[in-house]
Amino acid sequence: MRKLKNSELDRLSVDGFKSAKKAPIIIILDNIRSLNNIGSVFRTSDAFLIEKIYLCGITAKPPHKDIHKTALGSTETVDWAYFESTLDVVEKLKTEKVKICSIEQAENAVMLNDFNVENNTKYALVFGNEVKGVAQDVVSASDTVIEIPQFGTKHSLNISVSCGVVIWDLFSKMKA
Repeated sequence: MRKLKNSELDRLSVDGFKSAKKAPIIIILDNIRSLNNIGSVFRTSDAFLIEKIYLCGITAKPPHKDIHKTALGSTETVDWAYFESTLDVVEKLKTEKVKICSIEQAENAVMLNDFNVENNTKYALVFGNEVKGVAQDVVSASDTVIEIPQFGTKHSLNISVSCGVVIWDLFSKMKA
């Protein structure tokens, strides 16, 4: 086997990305502190043609050099908006019939491997603060809570890792 060169990867241009059919997934970042995590979420969102990212509360906004370092230009491709209140975004999206899924460890959470996507449904995935997780008022307003199964001692994943795991899982289930 031979590794592919960058020129062989069939990458979309910025215009090609903007006009491509997007996955029916929206990302909501609830008070994310780490600019590197924010950039990583942008990059993952670009990889899976995510429709939009909502940056909420203390979550930093592009342009910023520390976001750019990990985003590698994906802040130019993925559509995003800032809202001061995560709950306001959740309420807005609910009026648009988007299913709100907080990614959290909570009572009655559905394990990610047991979560079934519905056809013709758009999902908003809420990822929370590195220390406190998704705010309780947002969890309470969610249609469901999805938990990533974990089997070690920490039961904690970096937010950018959690985002990659959940996006890939939903994306692959939608494509099946």
